[in-house]
Amino acid sequence: MARQSHQKQAPDFHDKYGNAVLASGATCCIVVWAYTATQIGIEWNLSSVGRVTPKEWRDQ
Repeated sequence: MARQSHQKQAPDFHDKYGNAVLASGATCCIVVWAYTATQIGIEWNLSSVGRVTPKEWRDQ
């Protein structure tokens, strides 16, 4: 019986294009989310300065 080789004879699709597909998908995702977050008009309210007002003291 002839032994079968467990090494690949030629690179497959994932070997050729796997990293490029991953990078382009990640880039597309980041670009779409960045555009969405900056263009749809969400008011993020990241700072509480000017929004927090102290309560009045009550004399007991």
